[in-house]
Amino acid sequence: MDTKQAKSLAPLVNNKEALDSLIFYAELRIEDNRKYLETAKSFEQVKEYQGAIREMKRFITLRDEVVERAKK
Repeated sequence: MDTKQAKSLAPLVNNKEALDSLIFYAELRIEDNRKYLETAKSFEQVKEYQGAIREMKRFITLRDEVVERAKK
């Protein structure tokens, strides 16, 4: 993410209600993907679910990333 992208996301991460909703959604998706991971039938599925979990975790830390990048 570059500075311009970070600044465009600032209104979202500075709105507590919106950010809380996004984090809530990310946590739900993480739980869903963990359930899918438990029943994965192939290594490709395992990688897919792990990647989805990793990406959802980035939403949880989005505010920190945006604040850090916007400073630059």
